[in-house]
Amino acid sequence: MIIVTGAAGFIGSCLVGKLNNKGIKDIIIVDDFSRTDKWNNFTHKVFREKVERSRFFEWMAGHFKDTEFIFHMGARTDTTEFNMSVFDELNLGYSKKIWNLCAEHSIPLVYASSAATYGDGSHGYDDKHELIPRLEPLNPYGISKNEFDKWVLQQTDHPPVWYGLKFFNVYGPNEYHKGRMASVIFHAFNQIKATGRVKLFRSHRPDYPDGKQLRDFIYVKDVVDVIYFLYEHGRDPGIYNLGTGKARTFYDLVMAVFHSLDMNPEIEFIDTPADIRDKYQYFTEARMDKLLHTGYPKPFRDLEEGIMEYVQAYLQSNRYY
Repeated sequence: MIIVTGAAGFIGSCLVGKLNNKGIKDIIIVDDFSRTDKWNNFTHKVFREKVERSRFFEWMAGHFKDTEFIFHMGARTDTTEFNMSVFDELNLGYSKKIWNLCAEHSIPLVYASSAATYGDGSHGYDDKHELIPRLEPLNPYGISKNEFDKWVLQQTDHPPVWYGLKFFNVYGPNEYHKGRMASVIFHAFNQIKATGRVKLFRSHRPDYPDGKQLRDFIYVKDVVDVIYFLYEHGRDPGIYNLGTGKARTFYDLVMAVFHSLDMNPEIEFIDTPADIRDKYQYFTEARMDKLLHTGYPKPFRDLEEGIMEYVQAYLQSNRYY
């Protein structure tokens, strides 16, 4: 039996789809299932049981022996939420309880960290463990993820195998419910379909031209391929970056969306919203040496390839993975 928390969310639901595609159906999905806008993410998946997030630990008390692996993808991911108590409960406290039960009952674990832990990038984007205590995230979400990473590295009791994954800018199917927090690809597609043009944030730094802010964008299918590899791999525990290792501009991104739609590009630059302007990352790029040294064999899709599939196979027909 495999457990996936956050299974109604973006990455979690795609991971359940990946497991199904590998013939794995003995899955327990865990989430807050009160949000009906997330139901399509798991409606057509195959799983054994659905467990509410609030009663997971109570339910788990009778299922330790049956549990082969836990994928802890569940988290509050809103980078514009500034109530730290929300993150203390859902990201930090909940994750500690999962870690402790995995350590006590010898259950392997993969958990979701985030590139938001790197803050403004002044310490670089290297996933060496010794760097983690020095990182300075820019918002409560990033702080909560880094605090958990720091706590993990202080523990003497561990799951038999464990991996923390610092997700960079993930995009792809099953993010329809994410609203403001959905990928720029998702928002660009919807703007272009509605108006024939796309809005990008203007640069508020002289060293970056408008539209030339850089991020490490990674397709969600590459993300779940890596997670599945680590599930099978079973060694080299630790905290790992998960991006492509190649930063691309937002200009490149929207040009790829227009190309996927066979439309002429039309771009308008707007001010970055004041509430996130001081916390806005202008450059992210994952150092991927550490993951590659585990023997992960597959190349990552480049931005144009990932966007082409996402737009044409999913967004245009409102399909789910």
